[in-house]
Amino acid sequence: MHEATKGNRLPSWETTVEFVKACGADPAAYRERWESANLAVRSASAGAPSNRAGAVAALPPHEIETAATDVVQGPWPAAETPATNGPVPSAPGGRGRFRPARPAAAALAVGAVGVATVVLVAVTGDRGAGTDGQSANPPESPSNAKLSAADCPVHPTSPPWSPPAHAGDSAKFIGDITLPDCSHVGPRQTVTKVWRLKNAGTVPWKGYSLHRLDLPQQPDQCQTISDIPIKDTRPGEMVDIQTDIITPKKPGLCYVRFKMMEGSGRVAFPGGRPLNFQIIVD
Repeated sequence: MHEATKGNRLPSWETTVEFVKACGADPAAYRERWESANLAVRSASAGAPSNRAGAVAALPPHEIETAATDVVQGPWPAAETPATNGPVPSAPGGRGRFRPARPAAAALAVGAVGVATVVLVAVTGDRGAGTDGQSANPPESPSNAKLSAADCPVHPTSPPWSPPAHAGDSAKFIGDITLPDCSHVGPRQTVTKVWRLKNAGTVPWKGYSLHRLDLPQQPDQCQTISDIPIKDTRPGEMVDIQTDIITPKKPGLCYVRFKMMEGSGRVAFPGGRPLNFQIIVD
């Protein structure tokens, strides 16, 4: 935590959530910023000599097969050292000085440096501390840029390869059942978007969902629920995922991205692009 608050290490998402809560803010508002910072960290790390061998390896079979739109997700770091609930011995020469167990110490740190960590995560939304101690700037996400109807269809870039949250898990994009890219919709309309995916791996999807990235939603954006539930899907089965969309009153391009989350709340496929919809409001 000391390294994280100094800016030398990006905290895990779980730690970031606690810092943000301590500052009285909504963690969902910082999720995409954290993922962007984490992408920058992983990109910088991928350039280290120890990682180059993995970078040139062939992509494994569970790499998502997609067309213009890919499923899912932003990268996640290795878990931090698990906290322990037992007492921590005093430091040598400390003469019995009280040292709280890690959870207690974490709580104290959260209260003391919460604001600093929120700033660390936000960092204008596009910077994160690299593993070599230097900052890295990922490319601007299309969802953060000013897009117009002329930009449709938007072709996002792929994140660095990363294994799925569960070994053997895989998702295949089958198609847009409704509202294909660049569909025209009137302002202040409620329409339904449906994607069809296939569980192409060996892991059952239980409690999976799609989490919207550009939170909090702005008035000039298409409005949806933040988390779209996915019906439990066995390996080899296809599933239709749908959400209602309320279009804004002003014309423009709605480009909204989602990441698939597995049942415990982790990103299911860190190495795949977000699922999205792109509709033109006119």
